[in-house]
Amino acid sequence: MERTLIKELATHVGKKVAVAGWIAVRRDQGKMVFIDLRDRSGMVQGVILPSEAAITAGKEARVEYVVEAEGVVNKRPEKNVNPDVLNGDIELQVQHLTILSVAEIPFELGSELNIDTYLDHQPYTLRSKRSKEIFKVQETILEAFRASLKHDDFTEFQAPAIVGGDAEGGAAAFEVAYHYNQKAFLATSPQFYKQIMVGVYERAFSTPKVFRGEKHSTPRHLNEYSSMDFEMGFIKDHRDVMKVLERAIRKALRAVEERHAATLAKMNPEGTPLLPAEIPVLKLREAQRLLGVGDEPDLEPEHERALCEWAKKEKGSDFVFVTHYPAAKRPFYTYEDEADHGFTKSFDLLFRGLEITTGGQRIHNHDLLVEKIKSRGMDPGKFAFYLEAFKVGMPPHGGSATGLERITARMLNLPNVKEATLFPRDLNRIDLLLSTDEPKA
Repeated sequence: MERTLIKELATHVGKKVAVAGWIAVRRDQGKMVFIDLRDRSGMVQGVILPSEAAITAGKEARVEYVVEAEGVVNKRPEKNVNPDVLNGDIELQVQHLTILSVAEIPFELGSELNIDTYLDHQPYTLRSKRSKEIFKVQETILEAFRASLKHDDFTEFQAPAIVGGDAEGGAAAFEVAYHYNQKAFLATSPQFYKQIMVGVYERAFSTPKVFRGEKHSTPRHLNEYSSMDFEMGFIKDHRDVMKVLERAIRKALRAVEERHAATLAKMNPEGTPLLPAEIPVLKLREAQRLLGVGDEPDLEPEHERALCEWAKKEKGSDFVFVTHYPAAKRPFYTYEDEADHGFTKSFDLLFRGLEITTGGQRIHNHDLLVEKIKSRGMDPGKFAFYLEAFKVGMPPHGGSATGLERITARMLNLPNVKEATLFPRDLNRIDLLLSTDEPKA
C-alpha cells in the first residue's frame, strides 16, 4: 500500500491507509496501546486494540522506534476532540504495525537541558519540536534573503571555501596544507570573490560557510558560520547598500511573522521585532557620546546592548545602524569618507543587542587599493588575482555580510548563538568536545 503523509489523513476518514514515522509517545491503557506517530508532515494518535494483529508489536514498541502502520482512519468521539492540534478530530486504528528500527534514547525528547548536554546529543535533540521550529525559522530567513536580492536583480554564486589568503586582513584563519607544499586557508569571508563578481554581474550574492580561527568561547561566537553576503556596483555610497540590506531584513521579518507566528509568540516574550519605516542611523562617535563612553575604535558588547535599548525606547526599533568606523580598524579595502577624514563609509547593523551585519563601500581604484595593502604591511603580489578585477575596471561598489545564526538567535530570543547553529564548531567542539592542553578562554 502506498504511504500517506500524516497531514493528509483527515481526507481519508473511513479508509484504510499506510503511514510511517517515529513513535513520539507510547502508553498502555488497559489492554490497548496508544501511540502518537510523527512524520515530516505532522502527528496523529494511533490506537491498537487487543484484537488487532498489531498488538504484539505495539507492546514491544517504544519511543523513537521507527515504524510502518496500516489501519483505518476514524473520527474521534466528540469528547476526545482537540481542535487546537493537527488531526485533533481523528485517530488511526492500527491493524498492522511493523518495527523498522529500534531506539535507545538518552532522555525524554524536549527535556530541559544545559547547552553542552544538548550539543552532546544533537543527532537526537534536533528532533525536538523546539529545535525543529528554530531551524524552520532559519530556513525562512535564508529563503527571504535570497528572494529579496533576486527581486533586486542580484545573481547568486557559489563562493570558494579554500583561499590563498585572508580577506579580512587580520582575522585568524585556519591553515590548510595544500598541493605542492603550498599553504592555503579556509575562507574567512567571500569578500574578494563577491567584489570580483561585481565586475561580472554588477550585483552578486552568496550564502557560504565561512571560518574564523579566533579562540573565543562566548555565547555569540562561532568558528564556522553561515554568512549572507551581497555586493553591488554603481552605488553612490554605503547608504545604498544599507537600503538593500534593510529591504532584505524587512522581507525576512515579514516572512517569519507570516509562517511562524506561533513560534515567535512562544519563544520570544519580547514579541515581534520592531522595525520602523527606517532603521535609525548613528555614527560611531555619536553613539559613543549618547552612551557616555570614550572614543574607542569599536563598540563593546555591553555598548551594543545599551544602544539597542536606546533605539527601542526612543526610536521604536529593535535595529540600529552604526556607521563611520575608523579606517585603521576596518579592512584595507574599506572606503574612507572624503568629508570625514580617518573614518570609513562602513556600517554595522545591531539587532537586539548584537551585531549581526557588517558592510560598507569598498575602494574601487586599483592604485589606491595597492597603496592601502602596502600601508598594512602586506605584499600586493599576494593579492594579484583579486587586484586584476580592479585593473580591468570596477565601478563604485559596496556590500554587506549578515550572520545567519546571529539573526536567527536574536529573532527567537535565544541566549546562545549555538542554539541557532546546526552542528556548531567552536573552540571546544567539533560535534564531540575536543581534548586540549590549552586553557579554554
